[in-house]
Amino acid sequence: MSLETRVRFAPSPTGPLHIGGLRTALFNYLYAKKNNGKFILRIEDTDQNRYVEGAENYIEEALKWCGLEPDESTSNPGKFGPYRQSERKHLYKKYVFNLIEKDKAYYAFDTPESLDNYRKAHEAKGKTFIYNWHNREKLDNSLLLTPEETQNKINSGAPYVIRFKSPENRELVLRDEIRGTIKIDTNILDDKILFKSDGMPTYHLANIVDDHLMEITHVIRGEEWLPSLALHYLLYEAFEWTAPKFAHLPLIMKPTGKGKLSKRDGDKGGFPVFPLSWNDSKGYREEGYFPEVVINFLALLGWNPGTEQELFTKKELIEAFSLERVNKSGARFDPEKNKWYNHQYLQLKAPEELKVNLIPILKEKGLSEELINSLPLERIISQNKERANFIGDFWELIDYYFIAPTEYDAKASNKQWKENTPKLMEEVITVIETISEFESERIEASIKQYISQNELGFGQIMPPLRLAIVGAMKGPHLFDIMEIIGKEETIHRIKQAIHSL
Repeated sequence: MSLETRVRFAPSPTGPLHIGGLRTALFNYLYAKKNNGKFILRIEDTDQNRYVEGAENYIEEALKWCGLEPDESTSNPGKFGPYRQSERKHLYKKYVFNLIEKDKAYYAFDTPESLDNYRKAHEAKGKTFIYNWHNREKLDNSLLLTPEETQNKINSGAPYVIRFKSPENRELVLRDEIRGTIKIDTNILDDKILFKSDGMPTYHLANIVDDHLMEITHVIRGEEWLPSLALHYLLYEAFEWTAPKFAHLPLIMKPTGKGKLSKRDGDKGGFPVFPLSWNDSKGYREEGYFPEVVINFLALLGWNPGTEQELFTKKELIEAFSLERVNKSGARFDPEKNKWYNHQYLQLKAPEELKVNLIPILKEKGLSEELINSLPLERIISQNKERANFIGDFWELIDYYFIAPTEYDAKASNKQWKENTPKLMEEVITVIETISEFESERIEASIKQYISQNELGFGQIMPPLRLAIVGAMKGPHLFDIMEIIGKEETIHRIKQAIHSL
């Protein structure tokens, strides 16, 4: 076993990477980096019937977008390749034969029909059929046949599988890095299939052989693999190999109710459950989440730093992470909290950085490059970003900077635009025309002076003026908006409102 910490994320390319799988990758990555180790991506594609075209590329792209790039993978091979199980299938046969020689595995020729009949017969008696120590010597397998009979069956082309011979009457005392000591009675284990007659290993065999050959020191995986832990330990023992340390992560639970988070929960609740879009399902990237936000909220699903800190850079996560602080119980997924995270990160980003992401959205809305460049976009972003959760929110917050209103909020118009408002707005135009340096502070001082000298109320001038400039009762400091759109445009909008309203 390697002295260097080596962990692996080993997804099957059967569809898009679920957010739960991404969290498994993240915890492996954080553990590796915390311990100056290696994070390996291995594609477990032995089940060719469930293989989905494009899924492998999706997994790689999702990890890359999140900044979890593997140290070794199909795209970045190291000395332990290949990193795709289908390209390693020549390796597994010798290991399964090694188990047969050690009397730790055997050939089984039972047909699906005969096993189905056994199951039904057991069910009729209120029992459960388990293929293991208590019945294996009565079934159709090499434990009953002579070596010659077994070989003749294989030579005749009879379909077979190779099953692991689970031990009888043993109590296994296993250790999980998160859950502590786990005791298992081997009498309840079934003799799992390790190898199929089509020459492909099952997950259990391939997984153990690959982890051993790739010198994996820690297997950090989802709670759903806990039932396989005993078999995996027994396989290491049968091969006389040192087992890695195991850690089983808690489930990510639905936002409400019981059970683990599913795609259906996302569809119903209107939130993503995939990092990137897949077919008709939007991903976190396409919904406008920053990759560092996804990493931050996933890290805190099932792990806590032991402090009140909620916002972490990747570097801080690496420094703080430990398996000791991973919880045993499931972590509830909170889509609203995830939006809160994105809002926090957006506030921390510099306007120049946000501008890069905003320009494509403005162009999509039909704005010319000339118009976009004519206004101080970074200032507009600064003035409005505290109201935004996502880059995509900006258009509704700032559209009026670029396009003069042609319609006005009906409720605000009825309330704010009175009979004498047009006359007052004409007077405001006169005041504006006298301002030589059209800057926010000077505009504010001049209009306040006009209000004061004419013994008017602020409510008579400010709300209708905002309505004229913006089209609704929204937006940041009004005089800042007026400075940005300029004197000529400000006057044009007030005249337009007088005419329309």
